[in-house]
Amino acid sequence: MLFSKARTDFLEYLEIEQNRSQKTIANYDHYLTRLIDFAGDIKVSDIDNEMVRKWRLWLNRLGTNTNDELQKNTLNYHLIALRSFLKFCTKRDIKCLSPEKIELAKTARKQVTFLNPEEVERLFAQPKVETINGLRDRAILELLFSSGLRVSELVGLDKDHVNIKRREFMVRGKGQKDRPIFISEDAAYWIQKYLDKRTDTVKPLFIRYSGRKTVDLSGNYHRLTARSVQRLVARYALLAGITKHVSPHTLRHSYATDLLMNGADLRSVQAMLGHSNISTTQIYTHVTDPHLKAVHEKFHRKNN
Repeated sequence: MLFSKARTDFLEYLEIEQNRSQKTIANYDHYLTRLIDFAGDIKVSDIDNEMVRKWRLWLNRLGTNTNDELQKNTLNYHLIALRSFLKFCTKRDIKCLSPEKIELAKTARKQVTFLNPEEVERLFAQPKVETINGLRDRAILELLFSSGLRVSELVGLDKDHVNIKRREFMVRGKGQKDRPIFISEDAAYWIQKYLDKRTDTVKPLFIRYSGRKTVDLSGNYHRLTARSVQRLVARYALLAGITKHVSPHTLRHSYATDLLMNGADLRSVQAMLGHSNISTTQIYTHVTDPHLKAVHEKFHRKNN
């Protein structure tokens, strides 16, 4: 079978049987198209170890607008897409290279950036809550830190998604997986204050204010974008005098760090973050294990 035909079948399988998001499908399409760009529309059975090795070399030298070489994690995205494709082919009894033969490039573990409690309070104090924009922004900051939501999940929320009285709701995250979200009393308070100030009838929880009166009945015209949230978080961090690079994901890191530092177990934090694999959650343990700090203080350099 030609690679292009098998790729189309694979992408349809991701959409229909795996219920993957359109963004994920588009990414897989992009990565697999890069193999056609390199080797042409070959037979699936022609993909062997040597071709993969040469493709990796080609990808590594492909470069980007800002770098002469492709980043290792971006290279791995291509390899993960190919491995998933080969697993699909194996299930369909299409002759192909074993998926286990695809080894990912080793990458350096990213350092986790998080805010300490004092920095969080300084960040929260920046929005001017006398205005509707300020109330919205304070509610966003409180909700991001209180819930560990991804920015894409936050901007997708509608007003009727969030149960402020119960301070919990469900969200659909990566891989179309649902997980419970719990929020603090402070976050619920600021969300309610923001909603009380709203006079519109559009659905999104967080909307932008441009001064225009036009109403889009779908509500999406008013919905705040992920990029807008990233910009406002970075701006308030700058105003707060925080020198770290601060993004919505920094607040997600801060949420997980705060839970672990206060004694939450790793499995619970994994569930609350929506991580499929606990190894993803383990990036926090080297900076947040209070037991190790207690052992250090108890036994290190103590006089008899």
